[in-house]
Amino acid sequence: MSLSPSPSISPDARPITDTDTDTDTDTGTGPASVSGTDPGTGTGTTSPATTPGPPPPPCAGETRAPLTPGTLRALVRDLAERPEEWIHHVRLSTEERWYRRLAADEDHEVWLISWLPGQSTGFHDHGGSRGAFTVALGELEELSLGGPDQGLLIRRVPAGTARAFGPEYVHDVRNTAVGPAVTLHAYSPPLSSMAHYDLRAGGLVRTSEEGPEQW
Repeated sequence: MSLSPSPSISPDARPITDTDTDTDTDTGTGPASVSGTDPGTGTGTTSPATTPGPPPPPCAGETRAPLTPGTLRALVRDLAERPEEWIHHVRLSTEERWYRRLAADEDHEVWLISWLPGQSTGFHDHGGSRGAFTVALGELEELSLGGPDQGLLIRRVPAGTARAFGPEYVHDVRNTAVGPAVTLHAYSPPLSSMAHYDLRAGGLVRTSEEGPEQW
């Protein structure tokens, strides 16, 4: 994946600082046609790791439903409390965010991401997947668009915070702190695509899309 630069924020946007640290967002913001965060951008690798036990496998011929945002939030929170399973994988990259896929099966996947100050995702969706992330170390900032009367929402996401969202969610996550951060992310179903957006005066404008072959 290529690193998306931080988008410029329209002077007409109305930022709202939101310190809510534990929210399920089941519907997203952005263009109505958007269906859909994000292992992130950077140089990544894949390796197995132990994660909280997923639901039992479906019976023959049965399709397993995606995990709920709440279940994904519980999964990343639980894993964050077991640093011995992932902290030895953490690397820092000065060129772009570093990421590593820790686990994956047919209904969900788990990613580990590190962020140096100034690194960000840009606005993006999750290709229709539900998701959750938690900040295990450091602090991040999340930007999203609220309703017509809310404008741009800016959330501080300190260590210990978990954010969960539905399949239509669009956001920008960035490290505006002075030190590095480490996060754990889970998506269900596993990410199959991701679209990127520019924030303009009229709202979010889709600019590109990428798939797993680019990660």
